[in-house]
Amino acid sequence: MKWLNSILVAGAVQVLAMAAAQAGADFDRIRQSGVFRIGTEGTYAPFTYHDSASNELVGFDVEIGKEIARRLGLKAEFHEGPWDGLIAGLDADRYDSVINQVGITDARKAKYDFSKPYIASKAVLIVRADDDSIKSFADLKGKKAAQSLTSNFGKLAEASGAELVGTEGFDQSIQLLLDGRADATINDSLSFYDFKKHKPDANVKIAAQQENAEYSGVIVRKGDAELVAAINKALDEIKADGTYRKIAETYFGQDVSP
Repeated sequence: MKWLNSILVAGAVQVLAMAAAQAGADFDRIRQSGVFRIGTEGTYAPFTYHDSASNELVGFDVEIGKEIARRLGLKAEFHEGPWDGLIAGLDADRYDSVINQVGITDARKAKYDFSKPYIASKAVLIVRADDDSIKSFADLKGKKAAQSLTSNFGKLAEASGAELVGTEGFDQSIQLLLDGRADATINDSLSFYDFKKHKPDANVKIAAQQENAEYSGVIVRKGDAELVAAINKALDEIKADGTYRKIAETYFGQDVSP
């Protein structure tokens, strides 16, 4: 049986050697190219979109991507595509990462690697600024909530006892609220901050928010710990020197870090 043990040991050594060789392969290739390829939608304001005047690709995620690339000593190169095929583009090696508000989930972590979270969003209860009758999710009982009917926000409103008024998204929900055709809407905190950034005088406020947040990270192909560590280091630097806060205030009017 010694010969079998020898074969098993030799096989294990070979597998470990191959894994070690592969471990930094992506990052080595990226550094040699001098370019950090980033997949993004380009149609998802305020995270990644085209400026109406210059048509330049801009947004919170775009700025974060540029900063990460710069701190890796690389040039950021953005590749735009529809959301449905965006993450699959990693498998096809169309780019090295996706920076596009990709939520960190167990299902995705089984196939891909993530950086540490770089932004957090929470479900918030939005009401008219002059309405003090709704101060918690429990206060929605018997009230009208403007919601996308199949969304998680809609389900939360319904579970809180609200009567749902169907909408096609955040903008329509806010408009129904402002028009008095709904008493509230539960929506994404980041969408609300973006709205208030552009319309600070709008008669709406956050009455309550869920404690549990959802986090997004930079997603890359699985198996290159060196690349993930380098991205995490860049994110730490971006936050430590105030760059993150500056970018966040540009697009949201406040810090949105985890």
